[in-house]
This record gives sequence, structure tokens and C-alpha cells, in this order.
Amino acid sequence: MSQPIAKNRLTAAALAVAMAVVVSLPAGAQTHSVPDGVQGSAAAALWRAASRLGYAPAPAQAQVEEPPPREWALLQIDAAYAASQQAVVLTPEVARINAPLGEIARDFLAEREARKVLREQSLGDGVITRPLSGAMAGRPVFSRDMAQSAAAWRLMACSSPAMENPLLARMTEFWFNHLNVYAGKGTVRPFVGHYVINVIRANALGRFEDLLLASARHPAMLYYLDQAQSNNRGLNENYARELMELHTLGVGGGYSQADVRELARILTGWTVNLRGGEGFRFAERLHEPGSKTFLGRTYASQGVQEGEEAIRFLARQPATARRVATRLATFFVADAPPPQLVERLSSSFLASQGDIRAVMRALVAAPEFWAAGNQLFKTPLDFACSALTAAGGVNDRRDIAQALAFLAQAGQPVHGWQTPDGYKTDAATWLAPEALTRRADFAMGLAGRMAEPAYLNAFFSPATQALIDRQPAGLRTGLMLASPDFMRK
Repeated sequence: MSQPIAKNRLTAAALAVAMAVVVSLPAGAQTHSVPDGVQGSAAAALWRAASRLGYAPAPAQAQVEEPPPREWALLQIDAAYAASQQAVVLTPEVARINAPLGEIARDFLAEREARKVLREQSLGDGVITRPLSGAMAGRPVFSRDMAQSAAAWRLMACSSPAMENPLLARMTEFWFNHLNVYAGKGTVRPFVGHYVINVIRANALGRFEDLLLASARHPAMLYYLDQAQSNNRGLNENYARELMELHTLGVGGGYSQADVRELARILTGWTVNLRGGEGFRFAERLHEPGSKTFLGRTYASQGVQEGEEAIRFLARQPATARRVATRLATFFVADAPPPQLVERLSSSFLASQGDIRAVMRALVAAPEFWAAGNQLFKTPLDFACSALTAAGGVNDRRDIAQALAFLAQAGQPVHGWQTPDGYKTDAATWLAPEALTRRADFAMGLAGRMAEPAYLNAFFSPATQALIDRQPAGLRTGLMLASPDFMRK
């Protein structure tokens, strides 16, 4: 059989299997029934835990052993926290994303200067031009390379437990989406990898207010929401608004436009000093003096402490607890999480003063996390990371290129959401026939470079196994990855 015919046959077969996701849904449903023969089993519990607190079970987990899945899941929380306190594992090809901020700033400024010279040269006669030298003699690509390396590392981290703790990778995804920055913005691009590692990953299981404050002081966020240019002569309210609307209180959280303006005044002077090698700088001369009244509290003119106190105050509010609890429950449990679960997670958040580990323990211990009716459908990023996990992680550059291309086509490019609200994670957003076609194509391409992940059969329903077993051996790997069972978590 020729290669094109084999490819078309696999695509058609994989799509047929993937479309079973759609036809298995009752009208209007946003979740999925548990495969027959798997519901309530230890394998189903392990699949749920490993696919939500990571991206997919590793081959070694196919044999359900001690500890039981629920105990195993709780153990992952402390393991992930411990991993977050250790140095990140980076391959030499992407290590530059975690260089000191001063070095990144230096190279970014050099790139800016090189681009300026190229623009001058392109103007033609009458412009004094200067020759480029060294690394900048060609087209300046530092920022592009940094963004691509950051995206590549995310794929490696989410698919290789040897490189990154799976729950830590999952929590990094969650919090980056909550505190989103857009790598397509030029000033953000070279810093996004550093932001993911040193703000999101480092604080993913710590205290929420520390995470929030670290985000507020990083150049990626300062540039993304234009806080770096907000000062006493030109107030910018972008960051102050999103800090309350998206990062903390949420819409209807009890703040007014006057509070937005007062918070923006409090945060004037929070900027970046690239030429000085500082990722964050509080510039007193740019700070608006005088007292401010924000959410009923008066802030005296205390410089940088005003902003720090205001951010910590926001992090501790009941409305913030409810918003974070709702997003965690939506991400880890169900598209429409049970209100009683949200309430318990919110109470845990407040009682622990925003200790994310405590909230995650409450979530994993909750019966709602394990309830068969609370199903989730994988986003494109979920699907790519879980498929790569089944393949043993990223094996070469083709894996990265193929996955990044798939994610871009599927509407979820890594670090590519332009607005600060982050990607949606519900089935209604991602479940569509065209999207399933793309998943089938991705599964087909990856399957050609990996061994058959036979261990997945331990987690598949008898119906799925029977359907796949009826196909030629060369098609089975792609069908496994495109199956409705594999697309659920």
C-alpha cells in the first residue's frame, strides 16, 4: 500500500473513532459519559487522577498498584511543591529563557538597536547608516527565538515526568492561564519563558498573594498590560482593571471605576529599567504622591509599599477566594462545577490564607473530584501533551514543530492568547467535528514515529479496545490517540 493511501486510511479511521465523542453525547451535553466497563474501576480512577493532575498515565502506571489512586493523588501535591522549589530542568537548546533578567534585557536592547539600524538602512539615500557586526549582522531574531524556546520547553515539561513533575506542569498551565501574558507583544516576547519559570512555576503551589505579587513585578506582565508606562503624568488603568476583574475579585466583586482609578494611582511608578538590568523598578519620581482611597481603605503616600499592600489585600478577599475556587474546580473537576465544592474550596482558601497546596488537598480529597459524572474533555494543549506523554515525551524537533503547528491550527497556540482572560477550558469551546479532524491528523503524524502504546488498553473501555483491535496493526497507535476514551480526562 502506498504512503498517501495509508495516510488517508488512517486519517479516515482515526476521525471515525474520534467522532464517537460527538455521537456519544446527549443533546446539549458539555461532558461525556464514562466508557462502559471502566466506570468505578481502579483503572478509571487512576486515569482520572493522572490525566487531571498531569496529562496522561505513564506506562509504568498501567498496573494499578499501591498506593491506591486517591492516596497517590494526594501524594502528588507535596511532590509537586517540592519540585517547584528545585531548579528547573532545561535542555541546552532552550536554557537561555531562564538567563538572569539583566542578560535578557541586554540582548533585547541589542536586538532593538539592530532593528533600528536595519530600518535606517532600508530608507536609502540621505540616511547615515552603520554596519552591523557580530550576531546582529543578520536579521535580529532574539525575541522570536526566546518565544519559540519557551513554547518548546512547555511541551517538553508537560510530556516528560523525568523533566518536570506532572502536577507541577499542570499547575503551571493553570496559573499561566489565570495570569496570562501574550507572547505576540514585542516587549513581552523575550521575557515570557522567564515569567513562566520564575513567577508561575516557582509559586504554583505556594501562597496566592506571593504568586500575584511576583506576577505584578515581572517585566512580562508590566509590559503586557502597559503598567510600565503608567506614571503621575499619564495614568494607565489597564493593569489595575485586570488585576481586579480577572486576577482577583472578578466581575461583580464589589469594586467601582473609582477603585480602578485609585488602584492605578497606587501602582504608578511600578516600571521596568532594562538599561539598568532591572526586571522591576519602583521609580519614586513617577509615583503619584498623596493619599488614595481604594475599596474603602486609605493608603498613605508610602511609595512601593502602597502597591504591595493593595495587591496582598486583594488576594485575601472572599470574592478572590470564590473566583480562584471556581476556576480550580472548573479546570480540575467539571465545566460546571458543583456549587458545594466551590464553597468548600473557597473556605479552604480563606482559612489557609491562600495556601494553594491546602486548596488542592481539599479539591483532590473531595468526592466531586472522583465522581464519574464530573467529566472533562481535553483542550488542544491537553491532547498534545497527553499524546506526547504516551509517546515517551518529546523525542526530536519534529515532535515540537508538529505539536506547535497543531496547537496553532486548533486555536490554542502556546502563550498565544491575546487578551488577559486566558483560554477557555470547557468542552463547548473545543468539541467540534473540525477540531476532531485536526486531532486525528495530529495523532496520525505522531503515531508514525512511536511504538504502539499498548499500556493504554488498561484504561480503555472494552468497546474502544474491540474497535481498535479490528484495525490493521499499523493503524492502531493513531486510533488509540484519536479515541474518545483518550480525549477524556
